[in-house]
Amino acid sequence: MPYDVITGETGVPIKTWTRGVPVEDAARQQLLNVAQLPFIYRWIAAMPDVHWGMGATVGSVIPTKNAIIPAAVGVDIGCGMMAMRTTLDASQLPDDLKSIRTAIESAVPHGRTDNGGKNDRGAWRHVPDRQLEVWANLKPRYDAIVARHPKVGRGNDLNHLGTLGTGNHFIEVCLDEENHVWFMLHSGSRGVGNRIGSYFIELAKEDMRKFHINLPDANLAYLPHGTQHFDDYVAAVHWAQDFAMWNRRLMMDAVVAAVRGSGVVPAFETTEEVVNCHHNYVAIENHFGENVFVTRKGAVRARLGDLGIIPGSMGAKSFIVRGKGNKDSFESCSHGAGRAMSRAEAKRRFTVADHVQATEGVECRKDAEVIDETPAAYKSIDAVMDAQKDLVDVVHTLRQVVCVKG
Repeated sequence: MPYDVITGETGVPIKTWTRGVPVEDAARQQLLNVAQLPFIYRWIAAMPDVHWGMGATVGSVIPTKNAIIPAAVGVDIGCGMMAMRTTLDASQLPDDLKSIRTAIESAVPHGRTDNGGKNDRGAWRHVPDRQLEVWANLKPRYDAIVARHPKVGRGNDLNHLGTLGTGNHFIEVCLDEENHVWFMLHSGSRGVGNRIGSYFIELAKEDMRKFHINLPDANLAYLPHGTQHFDDYVAAVHWAQDFAMWNRRLMMDAVVAAVRGSGVVPAFETTEEVVNCHHNYVAIENHFGENVFVTRKGAVRARLGDLGIIPGSMGAKSFIVRGKGNKDSFESCSHGAGRAMSRAEAKRRFTVADHVQATEGVECRKDAEVIDETPAAYKSIDAVMDAQKDLVDVVHTLRQVVCVKG
């Protein structure tokens, strides 16, 4: 077998694709906690980038019947990747790539200032017309959700549509093995998705207390099928996933326009090689003859022929992959390299000089505020890819030359 199996005293088995990749004890315990829940379908699949998360590990695939765990989906609902190949090649890029990074940074709001207030540089002050068009289609479903749960509507929403965010979200210019230029980005449903996730996590916890349901971890509170809260969450989470998908599309359009308008590259076109995939989400899928809810928290769907994106860290290569449809993994693969340590530990352990050395050759921020994203804070992407050879085939290997961080 290409995977190992973890079993606890109770609960379903855990199939792990982690050979050659370290897994911390806290993550192992979280997997065992989830495995004890009575509605898990068959087994849990742990991807090679698995690491500790809130309630459930990041890098896990959790199939369930008649219940969903909001914290397993997480608060960055619909977070995922988009990549697009262009007709540019490496020889057509300028020697100094800072102008391209600056053009992208000017075109896409990123980061967070003013505590997310009206002067936040990570949100639109004047929302572009295209965002207004997309929002007009999203708004009716959003209004229906807010009508039932007003707290969900108290914060940023439209003004975050087509913006990057902070943390591990990024926009990159990459080169593939034939020196074709790709644009790649990573983001999700921004503030509104965070509110939806946080709100329903707390709602599920309240329901657990109301019905005196004891759990191995309070963050594994769940919403049972057939309840109003379950139906409301499904509507809200699917809306947030659609918001996230559009968020990435709008940013990609802005990146293409920004690079075209930079004046430092010749005219180019985008190609039909485009991938846009979630890696924090829940969907109804058919596995082993039954329709079940599949929650992928830091995992990508990898059905036979599916294209996906597995990014490395700021200084490591990334991969466009094609799924093999592995049934044991519930047709899934990893969503990246996975953190090897917490953000706080990375800031303690590494210096700006370490980060500068690790990102040599990449036009990106090289200051103390991005130390928590330095490559050494992540697992080896090569080890991660080797551990999941039976889940995906590599279609393209990308290396970044420009990286925009929030």
